[in-house]
Amino acid sequence: MTDIKTLALKYGGYTSLDKVYLDQLLAGKTEQEQLALITPPPSVVNAYFAELYQKKSPEAATDYFAKLSHELRLYNAEPSFTIENKPFIRLNLSGKSFGFCYEEEGLGRIFSETEEAITADFLFEIAQIFPHQLVYEESGKIYMKAIGEEEVVSVESLTPLTDLENLADGRKRLKGYSQEDLLQEAVVFSGKRYFRSENRTAMLYID
Repeated sequence: MTDIKTLALKYGGYTSLDKVYLDQLLAGKTEQEQLALITPPPSVVNAYFAELYQKKSPEAATDYFAKLSHELRLYNAEPSFTIENKPFIRLNLSGKSFGFCYEEEGLGRIFSETEEAITADFLFEIAQIFPHQLVYEESGKIYMKAIGEEEVVSVESLTPLTDLENLADGRKRLKGYSQEDLLQEAVVFSGKRYFRSENRTAMLYID
């Protein structure tokens, strides 16, 4: 069984001086009720995420939120701005409000406050914010996952700005300094697409 008091000391803002208080606060409640009581409010989660993102790295920020989501069971398959029953990370994308949560272990979800069209440029915009993740669309929803192992076995220059790399696992990766040029070259390829952007380099994985 989860040690709720340990999690409260780790994430909930409590200290060792609060242990007796915690015993009284948590007594007689189900584990789910106890987790809800010790979960920090969205404002605190967002502030700490932003601090890690700015002072350390995007990866450090998502690692924190992934661990928090795992230990406090914040996974959410139906996130919503209207019913915020579990904390999520708020994002401003193209001047509009979006949220970021984990749907399950290792699977991030980006969702909008209002219905928005999902375009390749928009997926690249998300990829720029999270350069250590692969961003993709599935069934009208936007997801993120870790990049994983990569081994390039061959490289072909398609244009002066875009290269085609063949990866050892069978995927193709278009890589270039112009999103527009890269997307034009990608038209002839079929398969599931994953978007990534790092160091001003746009990447499109085709599975």
